[in-house]
Amino acid sequence: MVSEQKGFNHNNATYATILNRLAQSKKFKAVDAVLYQMKYDTCKFHEGIFLILMKHFSKFSMHERVLEMFHAIQPIVREKPSLKCISTCLNLLIEANQVDMAQQFLMHLKKSLNLKVNTCIANILVKHYCKNGDLESAFEVVKKMKKSKLSYPNLITYSTLIDGLCQSGKLTEAMDMFEEMISKEQILPDVLTYNILMKGFCCAGKVDRARKILDFMKSKGCNPNIYNYSTLMNGFCKEVRLKEAQELLDEMKSFGIKPDTVVYTTLIDCHCRTGRVDEAIELLKEMKERRCKADTVTFNVILGGLCREGRIEDALKMLDELPYEGIYLNKGSYRIVLNSLYQKGDLNKAKELLRLMMSRGFVPHYATSNELLVSLCEAEMTDDATTALFGLVEMGFKPLLDSWAFFVESICRERKLLPAFELLDELVNEEFG
Repeated sequence: MVSEQKGFNHNNATYATILNRLAQSKKFKAVDAVLYQMKYDTCKFHEGIFLILMKHFSKFSMHERVLEMFHAIQPIVREKPSLKCISTCLNLLIEANQVDMAQQFLMHLKKSLNLKVNTCIANILVKHYCKNGDLESAFEVVKKMKKSKLSYPNLITYSTLIDGLCQSGKLTEAMDMFEEMISKEQILPDVLTYNILMKGFCCAGKVDRARKILDFMKSKGCNPNIYNYSTLMNGFCKEVRLKEAQELLDEMKSFGIKPDTVVYTTLIDCHCRTGRVDEAIELLKEMKERRCKADTVTFNVILGGLCREGRIEDALKMLDELPYEGIYLNKGSYRIVLNSLYQKGDLNKAKELLRLMMSRGFVPHYATSNELLVSLCEAEMTDDATTALFGLVEMGFKPLLDSWAFFVESICRERKLLPAFELLDELVNEEFG
């Protein structure tokens, strides 16, 4: 082992790497063993190690261990935890809705470390109350903040309050708070604050107000970013205002802002929902030209649009060709087209797509599989149903009892008992073997 080589000594970096890997692998006993060893090591440690561990334990919902890691800092690092560390621990508890634990943690800090709540810590509490719709408690915290020089409200405080008001549908109050922040507190909004307001108005179906906010921020020298445009694009598309949405895309490009996959997909979806699939495909080509990579969601939107317009052949062609172009499709991609074929009663194409789908490792939706098998039997396509069922069973599918009964009955009618017995053996072996 490296640690046994002559002249080798662990340092903060090696311990951090080891603990990170162990925590990721959920080897918590090993983590405890390493921490125990660190107590007796003479090297200088930094609290960053414990920040990483706290985040891992929080991710695994081990909230008591989050606190244990915080309390382990002083004995091992041999220094009091910093405000950053305190804020991280508190935020992890609040984000996990461990309010009682967070309150006890704060009380402990006030007693043991003589902690005075600063703006960062107070903002965490404001965020918690806003997130849970308790605006009264959030404003009470802010009221106390204003009485303290140490924790006076800042841009994050006001942005959080404005977001809470928007989430509660109180847009008038949100605008009042916005104006108070600028005129009374002399705090200038940033792109995030503007985006919170824009999103609030878009969600309330007031996209024109959101557009005015975008224009206002530009007039005040605050340049909109991709997220501001994405929010407004979503608002226009939600109201099926394609003209304004397209103009917004052109505006972005004129300002040198590169539209991302989300922006394009939002606009493509709007075109597809309004029966303008050709325009959607043109946008897909534009994405390729501008080196903006379309994702699975983008292609699924177009597949759905093609199917709704009855352009099944185009959809099938996409399914067949895209994987050879290095484009990843998921089970949803195939299910969209398969469901459409089944609904239109095109069983021949449905069975061919099912074969392609399974050859690529994807299984249809459980209900669709059962319905398709029954439909094949009803259409006297028993051989195709048998082949399909054998393939599905190999991939873990178990037919409904009613489907199985109908399937066996169809085989018996055609006097093809051997496949039924073979399949029954396979199902029994899989269930009890």
